[in-house]
Amino acid sequence: MTTTEKEAKGDMKNLVASIGTTLDRFISQRQQEFPYAKGELSQILRDISLAAKVVNKAIMGSGLIGIEGPAGERNVQGEDQQKLDIVANVRFIRALTRGEEVCAIISEEDEEMIDTGNHDAKYIVAMYPLDGSSNIDANIPIGTIFSIYRRKSPIGTPPTVEDVMQKGANQVAGGYILYGSSMILTYTTGFGVNSFTYDHTIGEFILSHANMKVKELGNIVSYNEGNYNDFSEGTKAYLTYCRNQKYTARYVGSLVADFHRNLLKGGIFFYPATSKAPNGKLRLLYECNSLAFVIEQAGGKATNGKGRILELEPHNIHQRSPLIIGSPTMVDDVMDFIKNEHFQ
Repeated sequence: MTTTEKEAKGDMKNLVASIGTTLDRFISQRQQEFPYAKGELSQILRDISLAAKVVNKAIMGSGLIGIEGPAGERNVQGEDQQKLDIVANVRFIRALTRGEEVCAIISEEDEEMIDTGNHDAKYIVAMYPLDGSSNIDANIPIGTIFSIYRRKSPIGTPPTVEDVMQKGANQVAGGYILYGSSMILTYTTGFGVNSFTYDHTIGEFILSHANMKVKELGNIVSYNEGNYNDFSEGTKAYLTYCRNQKYTARYVGSLVADFHRNLLKGGIFFYPATSKAPNGKLRLLYECNSLAFVIEQAGGKATNGKGRILELEPHNIHQRSPLIIGSPTMVDDVMDFIKNEHFQ
């Protein structure tokens, strides 16, 4: 066989090589894990992935079509809304509503629960449409966070606030989308954690990280150094311990980006209670719960500094909580330093 023939044969192998497992195929293959479901949960995950593709397209072209920067409004959290915050919120709500499998949505961008009008649907979604959106102008990775729950109210009736006020242990699925050098969708349904990387050439998410596990002990510590003076003495002592252990400090300022890196490489992210924010900063229902579900399924831990995140009972849809999350040994180490502390 000549060199040209060998090259041609090699080219043909590349052309017909498997592209891997698509998200849709993976979801279909795992459907048996939910005997009570009849395809509804799979449809919700597909709706989320569709909205993610649309949002990713907007993010990639934001500088060219003039939708980066502030929108001139404040959201329910009192934070300046970015234009892409609004775009992402609309896209996800629209996709989940038109998919007809979600009866209610709570969003970081909306003060009240959203009744989608799909009163025969079995599920509700809690979401942070675009976490870290203020970083867009600097081309820093940002993300979407989501949780899926089964409703408590009778099917066929309007959803109630009680449907969304559930502790994280009740989640049937949770995950996040990372928008960066590549778009990655990571989720769990309580049977392990899997990540899918978007292949823009074919318009599909492809399984890239199967059955993910976080390291028992990592060496990355992610926290906002600007809050140091407001940390408890125990937290400061832990940071001194980290320096003595020669751990690496890494903090992007986008929760999804920091969490994803630590999930892959091993580490801890913490936004603990402070003297200025004794109840924490991050939102329980659509930030902490989702990521806590993912990290526990990957073998890690998540706490508010007093107990397991997934066991916290919510009393407000925008309730805040401290968050300490990551490699289990590192979370245990933090707890050893702060377990007897609390802010008044």
